[in-house]
Order: sequence, then C-alpha cells, then structure tokens
Amino acid sequence: MTIEPEVITCVEGGVGRITLNRPKAIHALNRGMCEAMIEALLDWRGDDAVKSVLIDHAGERGFCAGGDIRMIAESGAGDASEARAFFKTEYQLNHLMFEYPKPITAIVDGIVMGGGVGISEPADIRIATERTTYAMPETGIGLFPDVGGGWFLSRLPGQTGVWLALTGARLKAADTVALGIHTHFVESGTTAALKDELLANPSDPKAVADRVSGEAGPAPLDAHREAIDRLFAFDTVEDIFAALEGDGSDWALKQLETLKTKSPQSLKVSLRQIRTGATLATFAENMAMEYALGGRVVRTHDFQEGVRAVIVDKDNAPQWSPADLSGVSDAGLDALFAPLPADEAWSPL
Repeated sequence: MTIEPEVITCVEGGVGRITLNRPKAIHALNRGMCEAMIEALLDWRGDDAVKSVLIDHAGERGFCAGGDIRMIAESGAGDASEARAFFKTEYQLNHLMFEYPKPITAIVDGIVMGGGVGISEPADIRIATERTTYAMPETGIGLFPDVGGGWFLSRLPGQTGVWLALTGARLKAADTVALGIHTHFVESGTTAALKDELLANPSDPKAVADRVSGEAGPAPLDAHREAIDRLFAFDTVEDIFAALEGDGSDWALKQLETLKTKSPQSLKVSLRQIRTGATLATFAENMAMEYALGGRVVRTHDFQEGVRAVIVDKDNAPQWSPADLSGVSDAGLDALFAPLPADEAWSPL
C-alpha cells in the first residue's frame, strides 16, 4: 500500500505548487508538513524558473483546520519539547512565507482556522470562496491565536481583530474580504479554472486574481462594526465585559455570553498578545513573543482541560482554572510573556 505524502510539492508552468494532502484531518499541520513546505520554499527561492507560489489543498473538507492539537496537548502534559519543536518549525514557515521574495497565492476554499490562517495570511494573494469559514477559535481550548495572530489581528480595521481573537467568531467570505483578511473572492466551482490561469501567468498572480474574482456580497459584520470598535477598545478584559454589559443590546449581550464560555486565562493572554503585537516593528519580533508564550501556555491547566473538553472527550464542558477573570493575575501574565533566554529564543531561518 502506497502512503501518500501529507504535502505534495512540484513546479508546474513556472509556479511552485504546495498542496496540503491530509484530507481526513482537514490538513491539520504537523511538524513534517511544515518541514516539507519549508524545504520547497527554500529550493524555489533562488530558482529563476519559479516565478510565484500557489498553496492549495486536496479534497473537499477545507483548506486547513489548524495544527495537530492532540500532539501539542500530549507534549504539553510532559516537558512540552515536542510542542516547542513544532511551534519553532511552524513559525519559521510562517515567517519564511511572510518575507518571501516571490508572490504567494493561497486558495482557502472551506475551513481555514488556526494554523491554516498562519500559512495563508502571509500570502500576497488570499482567495476565499463561498465555502470559506475563517476563525481563530483558540480561546475556547485554553490557547491563544498564535501563528502570527498578534501581528495580523492587531492590524485589522478598528477592533475587529480583538473581537475575533476573544470570541473565536466564525466569518464567511463576505466579511473576510471586507476586512482584508482575504484579498479576493471566487466561486468554488471556478477554482480549477483559476489555477489554470495562474499556471499560464505565473509572473503576475495578482493580475489573474483581479481579473477572475467576483463580489463576495454584502458583509453581515458591517452592522456591528461600530459596536465592535466601541466595546472592544479597552486594554483589560474586565473593561470589555463591563462595556458589553453596559451596552445591553442583544448583540452585545450575546458576545458577553460567548466570552464567558472561554478560558479566562486565554482571554487575558490573547488581549495582551494583540495589544503587544500592534506595537512591534517586525513580524519576527511577534513570532518570538508567540513562541515564548506558546511553550508555556500548552503546559497550563486550561490548555490541557480545553483540549480534553473539546477534542478528546467532546463534552464541551471545560472546567477553567482560574474560573473567572479575577483569578488571572498580572504577575501570572508577566511570567507567561517573559522573553526566553537567548539560547532558547525563537529565531527565523
């Protein structure tokens, strides 16, 4: 029995092609997949025959549902060395894509969450379809929106990045395109033709995307953008809770209800991550911050409990500790965010 590679890479018509090929797991990323993508991108970087890069996926279920959370949790229950090794490689891939000298096109047809966001947001051309569902749902499993979330989310319009990070809200293409998360919209049935066009015009994928893309339709989130910018503008989660409660609208109270189901530690970590990310000068600095944070958070009770409740036992009844915001101290956050010693710190390839 032939075992198919989990990432397929080839050069076709001047385009370096990366196809995620772990469809049963909705292409959840593991270290080997990240290493395969890094190897291909490094090979193509100095190859004049490769004009641009295209990343897509096999199968129908979605682009990429995230990272291999079970592995990360099992490692975090021990010394977290395997989790840290995965984060180091994954973040080096994210950074390599972010700084890549040739245009990268990502076609995010279907689910794109967590680690899938990390390998699509750095692309120059990010194409959504009517099947796209985007989310950074990490606060629901005791984690935080890593893979560059501190950089990308903090640079979305207004406070939409904070709202997405804290609530884990799921967006469809009309909203992702309106916010600039994705740059273009095409119907899923036309993606094969789009790929043919990209292969025929490898030097200018943006021109191809501009020509073939259509309208994603009205953005449902537009009705709430003013409220998001007003109610999520604070630097403490307690102030956001108070603002939502004080607003009292059905929409605000629904957001509050959602936030109260999330890990209090994760909410505070994620807000600080987004606010810090907004102040950093380079993507590499952001990834170093997230690497230090990630290696510690995966060893906490809330991450272990979140994975148990959502992924292992699937009872969706996590018992967070601390159980409320008041139990998450600034000193505890400072310890999670402390820079690593130079010999342990993350660095780009």
